[in-house]
Amino acid sequence: QVQLVESGGGLVQPGGSLTLSCAASGRTFSGKAMGWFRQPPGGERDIVAGINSNGSKFYSSSVKGRFNISRDNDKNTVYLQMFSLKPRDTAVYYCAARNYSGLDLRESEYNYWGQGTQVTVSS
Repeated sequence: QVQLVESGGGLVQPGGSLTLSCAASGRTFSGKAMGWFRQPPGGERDIVAGINSNGSKFYSSSVKGRFNISRDNDKNTVYLQMFSLKPRDTAVYYCAARNYSGLDLRESEYNYWGQGTQVTVSS
């Protein structure tokens, strides 16, 4: 069993930055692919970024060049650095882990989820 706890959300002005953290329990973190998803108000939950066990990364087209995903296996933590934030980035952000080392873009392929953290981009 893996528990994921996100932190770092909040209110930020357009153009600002935030870093989200996701701390994972368990000893097999390094072998798991990790993903960040987001669900905007009234919208669907979609993948934003992912990182596999080897460090290969994926970004959705809407955040590529503005967001950076990274992981620290010693700390069992995955991060999402967000720059040049826009109002359309407003959403609940979720951290997810899957029981495999490879990336997958599908929500259904992730086995463990955090509780979510709210990010609001507004002036």
